[in-house]
Amino acid sequence: MPGWPAANAWDTLSVIGPMARTVDDAAFLLSAMAGPDPRAPTSIDEPGEVFRSKLARDFRKVRVAWSRDLGGLPMDPRVTEALDSQKKVFRGLGCVVEEAEPDFSGATEAFETLRALSFLGRFLPLLKEHRDKLKDTVIWNIEQGMKLTPDRIARANALRTELFHRMRRFLERYEFLLCPVNQLPPFPVEVEWPREVAGVRMENYLDWMKSCYYITITSHPAISVPAGFTEDGLPVGIQIVGRYRADLAVLQLAHAFEGETGVWKQRPALAQ
Repeated sequence: MPGWPAANAWDTLSVIGPMARTVDDAAFLLSAMAGPDPRAPTSIDEPGEVFRSKLARDFRKVRVAWSRDLGGLPMDPRVTEALDSQKKVFRGLGCVVEEAEPDFSGATEAFETLRALSFLGRFLPLLKEHRDKLKDTVIWNIEQGMKLTPDRIARANALRTELFHRMRRFLERYEFLLCPVNQLPPFPVEVEWPREVAGVRMENYLDWMKSCYYITITSHPAISVPAGFTEDGLPVGIQIVGRYRADLAVLQLAHAFEGETGVWKQRPALAQ
């Protein structure tokens, strides 16, 4: 369910969401899963044991950026309201909280292009042999890949590089970026994907996920932590983004926030 423990960065954290109930759980899983592997040429040499370190940390005078909408994304006011009330928690931890976000120009083009290329490479044989068994959105994404040209692919890679460096430079000033996980609360299971967010029409099935993939495309680690509920009992999560490869630091701030709020222990009325 959107807004509960999950991570969405382009690194090891991205696979732990469905299995982790608390930040301690996430760190424990990473201690077993992370580390170098000869089958992955870009794997990080740092051993997984680093995630067995204590998560307690002093955050006094740590500068963090607070973004309500990542530079203008349509955001359901219920999400904004739930998260705004938690800003004081980070100040209570000693953080210096300032409203700011990096420039995400080009994020949509880069993500949609590279995702389409990935779908083309992974699923084209399935489209050819089992088109009748694929979802419309999967077919659409594969066919978007078929339309790509070399110059569009090259441009997408260049945009991703620019996004990485803009985030990197931004996090030289701030150690963390705090922002919404999702642009709207959880929606009925019968709805395949929301066609509108805060009165803004979604052009495709990826548009309502921009608050996640804007971070993903920068290749920086991020984690989602339960942060509260809407008035009608739907969960809302906060996304904590850290410096490149500073996964442990992300876990440490998530652990501190989790300990101060205890939101993860609360069960919404819907689950009673």
